[in-house]
Amino acid sequence: MKSIIVITGMSGSGKSTAIRALEDAGWFCIDNLPAPLLMKVTELGESRDLLAFVVDVREGQFLKDAPRAIEEARRAGHKVEVLFLDSSDDALTRRYSETRRRHPLAGAGSVADGISREREALQALREQAEHVVDTSTMTVHELRRQVMARFGTTSHGLSVSVMSFGFKYGVPSNADMVLDVRFLPNPFFVPELKAFTGREPNVAAFVLDRPDAWVFLDKTYELLEFLVPRYQREGKSYLTVAIGCTGGKHRSVAIAHALTQRLKLAPFGEHAQLWDRDIEKE
Repeated sequence: MKSIIVITGMSGSGKSTAIRALEDAGWFCIDNLPAPLLMKVTELGESRDLLAFVVDVREGQFLKDAPRAIEEARRAGHKVEVLFLDSSDDALTRRYSETRRRHPLAGAGSVADGISREREALQALREQAEHVVDTSTMTVHELRRQVMARFGTTSHGLSVSVMSFGFKYGVPSNADMVLDVRFLPNPFFVPELKAFTGREPNVAAFVLDRPDAWVFLDKTYELLEFLVPRYQREGKSYLTVAIGCTGGKHRSVAIAHALTQRLKLAPFGEHAQLWDRDIEKE
């Protein structure tokens, strides 16, 4: 059985970034693979267990064959996951304006026309996707981290990712579980701590050196200890736990780091990954 990731989605949403991240993680990658060749490449790559393909509107008439090719690979016993990258129309229009590229489906019309046609053409693949990631507000570095967190490990267990974030920048769209630590005192209002982050020992100590923080960590750990084996039993491969505070710099960072350290000592979380989403934002 091979593990196959089909990357698809809107033009300008970050598919090139995603396929490069997978290539760096050891996956055998092909960009713009004609859908009818998916099973043929799978058969030829006998020595490769990790395969990733980009399938999108550049396929032309072959695009309509993609859902059927994916189902055929699944029936053959392979583990196939579809990653659909999306962005808002405004974000896509802005990116095309910045690069001065033409949208592949715009024809003689506008970028907006091309985006509309593309959404319609990709609807069937979007419905098949296990993973839909909105990249509207992401940098290429943030998207790469997400791809690596979900697919960068070859472990057959459930991969746990812990993310710190700031509510002022929005709740992460890819989070499976969102926990709010704004009940803890905020180092932002302590002059000697304000300029630092939860990665600094003095800030972490301020956040963690109180009973409520440890009760929260204990209860969160116990919840994950309960949930992870049950998610695994249902076939879930990835779990993203988002820890939020106001700005994503102090409390959520300190708690996320402490939780990740504890998870790495547990059999169900030894491959836990950490991402501080908003720590560098103003």
